[in-house]
Formats: sequence, structure tokens, C-alpha cells
Amino acid sequence: MSRPVLSAHFESRMPSDVRLAQMKYAERKVKPEAVINVGIGNVSLPTNPAMMKRMFNLDAPDSPFAKGVVRYTATGGFDETQEAFKNILKCEGFDTSKLSVTVTDGGSTSMELLLLGVCGPAGTDEKPLMMIDPAYTNYISFAERTGRKTVTIKRNLNEDGKFGLPEIDKIEEMIKATNPGALLIIPYDNPTGQLYDKKTLNALAELCVKYNMWMVSDEAYRELYYVDGAELVSIWGITDKEVPGIEGRRISIETASKVWNACGLRIGALITDNDEFSNRCAAEYTANLCANAIGQYIFGALAHESKEQIADWCKGLRDYYKDLIFKVSKGLKDLEPDLVVSSPDASIYTVIDVRNVVKPGFDSIDFVLYCAGEGAVDLNGVQTTLLVAPMKGFYDIAKGEQNPGSTQFRISYVETPENMLKVPELFVKLLKQYEASR
Repeated sequence: MSRPVLSAHFESRMPSDVRLAQMKYAERKVKPEAVINVGIGNVSLPTNPAMMKRMFNLDAPDSPFAKGVVRYTATGGFDETQEAFKNILKCEGFDTSKLSVTVTDGGSTSMELLLLGVCGPAGTDEKPLMMIDPAYTNYISFAERTGRKTVTIKRNLNEDGKFGLPEIDKIEEMIKATNPGALLIIPYDNPTGQLYDKKTLNALAELCVKYNMWMVSDEAYRELYYVDGAELVSIWGITDKEVPGIEGRRISIETASKVWNACGLRIGALITDNDEFSNRCAAEYTANLCANAIGQYIFGALAHESKEQIADWCKGLRDYYKDLIFKVSKGLKDLEPDLVVSSPDASIYTVIDVRNVVKPGFDSIDFVLYCAGEGAVDLNGVQTTLLVAPMKGFYDIAKGEQNPGSTQFRISYVETPENMLKVPELFVKLLKQYEASR
């Protein structure tokens, strides 16, 4: 008997490289005594106290869920939830008077809406989304899902651990060649940990005005920067005063996941200063009905936080991550000096490049699957393995082009400090074990 046929899209789908390790480990029949999972940015710190209070008191008299009824919200989200996103920006010193907010099911849904809103028709090369490689892998996945085109300009991980941004004139050449609908930037970068400064943001904004593009900023990690004396930067800090014409073409992607330690809440937002984009975004999102109502209510607590409370919370996170990132990065270099280890100035990731210490033919995905499926080493008397993310999926590579991610990995600072400090020894031991086996 014949069976129904899958769509070509479904037949072509493969799991995200970032999730490969988790899936392989779940299938492992005989598991080691311990596993340390730094493969995905699944933040394990407690969420903000104001949010936590609502989370644990959904039946409070002033809660919309006090009677056990969970209704749809307006498509754009609760007014309070929209105000929470604005209040954060306002407390950070940015003008929110002309901003519109569409609350979404996580930043990922915002990414998909964005592609529908700024790129050309599905199945064409018109008005692609331009990114700076390596870039957060979901943009590539969502572009494939929606039939939209992406183009990338490359940056390289240098031997000193710094990712070099492409020169502005190189970016401009790519714009002329591909005619993108929007330029995507990630100022507190995932996966590289690079921090964009104000001068760079302004230069990129000028290109967006000159070539009539949307300027899109993924600000999931805003506030998480570790350069002494650095200025808090945002697309919302670029105005017509500095870059004439930039207002009315700005869009940011926001999320509760990272700075607010609420990955599973699945609350994000698209924020824009363009009324037409906001209206059409809401129209498109009516098909989704609304974002998670309970998640919206919990995040909405931030609408009432003061500037001092927001600042104190963010400083606490910066202090925590800065110390941990320094210790882990130093530990990796101390154990294996020939590793290229990124020196992240922002976000919650470190990139490790093993190009100087492995034999030819090394593939980061094979190593990740080895660690997840069979690898384990003795760590203080405990058989332990490590789950990391291969970087191959963060690069948008043309057919036949060499992928720099073949020797690169991203580690996420999401485990306990105790476990994070084990990562250098664990990674180096597993790498040596794997290399000895092939």
C-alpha cells in the first residue's frame, strides 16, 4: 500500500547542528556517570525576582489567571508586556516615545516575522537579509523555512582570538552586489562574543540609509558586555541627529531568554519605529493569535521596575559572566596553548578553534557526536563527557566553499560555575581521546 508523500521541504530538513549533541546523547544506551552540557544557550540562573514573584503567585488576586482562566491576549500582547520591553530600554537611557512593540513567542518567532517583513518574495533572490558570518544559526534555518534569501559577508577568527569585522567598504561592495532588503547586526554577538562599538554601529547605519535598507539589530544579549569603560550600545541609540534618515527604518529583536534568564518562558518582541512595519507585523501575527499569555504576564513585571533595579540586575549578571568567561578561557589556553580561544567582549559564549592541534580531515560535527555517543574521560574519578555546539551551522557557506566551523566549537556559559570550571580539562582530554581514535 502506498503511503502519503512528505513535502520536499520536510524531506530536506535535518536537525540543527546546535542540537545534534543533545539528540545523540539522548540515544546513548550506556551513559557515563556525568555529563556537562554547554551546547546550547539554555541559561540556568534564576530569573529576575520581580518575574519570579509573579511566576510563583499566578493565583494572586490581581493576576489575570486568579480564577484559573487562560484567555487569548491581544495579538500584539498585553499592554503591560509591551511596556515592559519599553521600560527596559527607557531605563537604559533610550528614547521609547516613537516605538511600537509586537510581543512574540520568543525571539525566534520574531526572527521569522522579520524575514517575512523585510525580504523579497519567497523563492527569489530579491531583497535578501544580509548578515555578518558567523551569525546565529536560526536566521539561516528560518530563511530556508520561509523561502527567503540570505547573504553573508565573512569575518575570521584570528590567532589572537579576535574576530575581525569586515571593513566598511567591503560591506558596501556586498550591498551593491546583492541589493539586500535589510542588514542584520548582533551588537552583543552570538556566537562570537564580539562587541560592536558606537562608531561601527553608526557606520553601518549610514550604509542602511544610503542604500535604503532596514537596519535590524538582534539585542538578545544587550547589557552583557565585559570591556571596562565600554558604552552600552543599541540600535535605539542611533538617531537622525547622528545618522540623518536612520529613524523609521530601525527594528530590534528582543527576548526574555538571556538577560532575564527565562529561556523556557518563550517571550520575545519585535520593536520598531516604523508604524507601517508595526501594523503589517501585527496583521501577519494574527495567524498566531497571540504569544504565551502566562509568559507575557510574568515578563510584564518588568514594566514596573525602576532604573536602579534594572541597572543592578544587569551589573550582577555582567560581574558573574565576566569572571567565569575569563577563568574558562584562561584554563583552555593553559592546558593547550595552541588552541585559538575567542576573547569574548560580550554575550555568554566562547569559540574554540582546534585548527592548530588536530590532524587533517577533522570535522567538528564528528567530534561532537563522538563526545555525545561514546566519548568519556576520567575527571576527578568520575567518567564524564561534554556536549558542545559545532560551529559549522553558524556559517552560511556556498556549495564547495570551505567551512571555518569545521574546526570550531561554541561553548555556552549555562552550567554551574563548578561545572564550567571543569570544561577546559574535559574538552582537552576528550579532544586528545578522539584524535587518538582516528
